[in-house]
Amino acid sequence: MALRLGDEAPNFQAETSEGKIDFHQYLGNGWGILFSHPKDYTPVCTTELGYVSKIKPEFEKRNVKVIALSVDPVDSHKGWISDINETQNTTVNYPIIADADKKVSNLYDMIHPNASETTTVRSVFVIGPDKKVKLTLTYPASTGRNFDELLRVIDSLQLTSNFSVATPANWKDGEDTIIVPSVSDEDAKKKFPKGFRTIKPYLRYTPQPNK
Repeated sequence: MALRLGDEAPNFQAETSEGKIDFHQYLGNGWGILFSHPKDYTPVCTTELGYVSKIKPEFEKRNVKVIALSVDPVDSHKGWISDINETQNTTVNYPIIADADKKVSNLYDMIHPNASETTTVRSVFVIGPDKKVKLTLTYPASTGRNFDELLRVIDSLQLTSNFSVATPANWKDGEDTIIVPSVSDEDAKKKFPKGFRTIKPYLRYTPQPNK
């Protein structure tokens, strides 16, 4: 069954390129991002895994653990990592789950038979400290993911989990946010000391609260 927003991210134990893990223990009390790959030695995935290793400090700044998955075994992962490091001029610095029996792929509904009966699609799951799924994205196998966009989404998710705000279209960290409709103007005056401007009763902007 498909995982929906707000569902608990299923726990699992698996072998990875960095040893055996328990997924929930690996995430600890922070955030997590799990992203899948159709198989090892694929060109688009090679660029993705390389890019993520380069921006891993950005995930760490946000208290986000990164973990990838591919349906090939650990030995294959290790050979592929060597290629990624060489071709992308980086060092892969996070685990890649070996999911040869497709246990995790099926648990997270990563195989879409009408796209391919055997390989995982490019799924992304952002998981909160409560182990609940906060975001899901599914890309076709041919399209590389935009990890800068995923960082932006995580910024928004973390902001809105702490304050009564939402983020408008194309919002970036540091820009004005939207006060959620459930907060009255009276409460908004107390909650948002920087003030707010009302465009419509349901559309009120306030400076980003944690800046």
